Order: sequence, then structure tokens, then C-alpha cells
Amino acid sequence: MRVLLVGAGGVGTAVTRIAARREFLTHMIVADYDLSRAEASVAALGERGARFGARRVDASDCDAVRRILLEERCDVLLNATDPRYVMPLFTAALEAGAHYLDMAMSLSAPHVARPYEECGVKLGDEQFALARRWEDAGRLALVGMGVEPGLSDVFARYAADELFDDIEEIGVRDGANLTVEGYGFAPSFSIWTTIEECLNPPVVYERDRGWFTTAPFSEPEVFDFPEGIGPVECVNVEHEEVLLIPRWVDARRVTFKYGLGDDFIAKLKTLHELGLDATTRVTVPGDDGPVRVSPRDVVAACLPDPAGLGERMTGKTCAGTWVKGTKDGSPREVYLYHVVDNQWSMREYGSQAVLWQTAVNPVVALELLSTGDWSGKGVLGPEALPPRPFLDLLTAYGSPWGMREEN
Repeated sequence: MRVLLVGAGGVGTAVTRIAARREFLTHMIVADYDLSRAEASVAALGERGARFGARRVDASDCDAVRRILLEERCDVLLNATDPRYVMPLFTAALEAGAHYLDMAMSLSAPHVARPYEECGVKLGDEQFALARRWEDAGRLALVGMGVEPGLSDVFARYAADELFDDIEEIGVRDGANLTVEGYGFAPSFSIWTTIEECLNPPVVYERDRGWFTTAPFSEPEVFDFPEGIGPVECVNVEHEEVLLIPRWVDARRVTFKYGLGDDFIAKLKTLHELGLDATTRVTVPGDDGPVRVSPRDVVAACLPDPAGLGERMTGKTCAGTWVKGTKDGSPREVYLYHVVDNQWSMREYGSQAVLWQTAVNPVVALELLSTGDWSGKGVLGPEALPPRPFLDLLTAYGSPWGMREEN
């Protein structure tokens, strides 16, 4: 399998370190706007880097990406950029006749008049609008194939297939006890993406109502996370699982809640109140005259790169899916989860836990596509495919998942 990986940031670099250990990969081109970053990602692989190459590309330039896919004879494009670049990369893969994977879907837009009651443009709507073209081309766009979304969706399908006869609610719950020495505020993942998902109206799904929205940080609950992480307060956040799971898994309610903490929420609210979450460019003075910049890009530039925090980070991160329903006529409640200890991921791969946990899942998916254990055409979410091959291979990668009975 020949892969074009677009994005050599923290997640993209973790992808290369994981994929370099697997034999299914014939060649991977690592492409980034900053060529030196792509080259550094390949160079860090040492002897394992023989199957890798580096190229420069602007992810917003659909034609340039399409040309690389054709020149390098790539079977699939793996998108490891932030969601702004989903549509040009998605379109480039379709036009080049390649398959496509991403870890975050096309952006949403709030309802103009009722943002905290009704959906406007939903996450992934632009991609699903092109589903027929992907089907007609006989190509697969596997969307939301990170950890959340991604593994969490695989868990939902596994629960429906093997653990429950009837599902009342599926709730993705994400929490951690990670700390970063020396920083008062150091997000462990892209702040650009974190602002986007946390300050947009969260989406909830109910079978009798469909998709609807609530206010940011609504419906707080304390969830007890496994393997020593413990109780963490979680709140509603906009996330792809709520838009994906109901398309393929029958459940009366689907939610996503993220353990942010009061301090993190307060900082996000402050950024919003100051307009620093905005993506529209503003004019500011520069040494060589006025320049146009996005306030959110400035915030991201002022914060430490999440990829460089691993040495200062301690603790664990947990991604998982809580499911409530019945089996054989009796009530059942389980939490399917995946925990990564930062000390382990740094020692084994040199990647901090959150980035490694995100990156391992698309690599597992690529391997399943290469062997034919996963296949399809059109625009599909992870829950559209059989879960057992994925969960078995994830364990074979040395990162097992767990299940906790809740009652």
C-alpha cells in the first residue's frame, strides 16, 4: 500500500513512527506545508525510514495534492491536518481515484437564528453530500477514523453487534489525568481544533427528535474513568461520533462528553469573549506594514506545540464509549475504553499519549484495508465496518482495549 500522509505535526509524526513498524506499508510520502518538518519526521525514523519520503504541499491546494497522489501512485490519502483542510484533501483524493481517511470531518456552521436548539450545517455534511460520487468511483472515504471519532465508533458498533439486544444510550466519554510540568495552560492537542469543538454548539441525537444542539459545556456529569484516572467532570462538546453513530447503529440517544475541567473551560470562555477564537483574519501592525492574521492562529502560535510536551507530561488519557441497554431481557451497562500512559508512549515511540492514541487508529485501519479485512465504497464511518478485526489488530499493536461492566 502506497500512502500520502498530509500533515507532519504531532499526530502525523506519530503516524509515521507507528506505520514504520508494520510490514503492510509499501511506501509513505509525508507531505507538509513546511518541508523541513516533513523531512524531520522521516529522518527521525532512522533505518526504518527507507519506505518513507518527504514532499512540500499546501493542504488547501486541491490541484497540488491531486498531482502528488498521481505522481507517487498513492492508493490512499491519510489526512492528518486540522479540519480546515478536510474538503480540499477529500476532493483531491476523489479526483485522483484514491481512497481517503481522516480523523476529523468537514466543519460545521451554527444555525443562524437558533444556534443552541437547532443544527445548522453539521459536521461531515459536506462530505456526505458527495457520497454518491465516491460510490460511483468505487472508492472509500473512511471519515472520522482517529480515536474520537474512530475507535469510539468501533466500540459502539461492537456493543451493538455482540453485547446488546437493545441500546438505550451511547455516550462517548473522554477524560485524563495528564499534567504538564512548567505550564499553566498547555493543551495536549491542537488548540485550533479544541477551540472549534468546544465553543461550537454541542450536538445531541435522540431517535424521536433527530439531531439538535445545546449550549456549550451543558449537562455536566462526573464520570469515573478506569486505570487510576478516577472521577472527572465531563460536559457536552460538539463531536463527530454524535453525527456518525446514528447512521449505522440503532440507539435511542447518542452524546459526546469531554472532561475539560473548570479552569480549561474558563480559559476557553475568555478566548471567546475576547474574540480570540475567531478564524476571520484581522489587520494588525507589523514591522513591514499591516498584516492579516487569524486571532485563533495567533493563540495557537503563542501556546507550546503539543508534540513537544511529552517529556514534561505525566499521567494517562482515556477514550471510551459508555453503552446502556438490555441483553437477553436484562439491563446492561458497559464502558469500552482505551487507555494510554504517557510514560509508555514516550518510551516506546517518542510521542506523547494523546497524539499517539489518535495516530494508532488510522494506521490500524490502513492495515485492515490493505489486507481486505475492511473494504467498502462511498463515504463511511468506522461503525459501518466490522469491529472485531479492528479491535483484535489494535491489541496486536501492543495497545489493548478494555471493558468495564457498570452494573
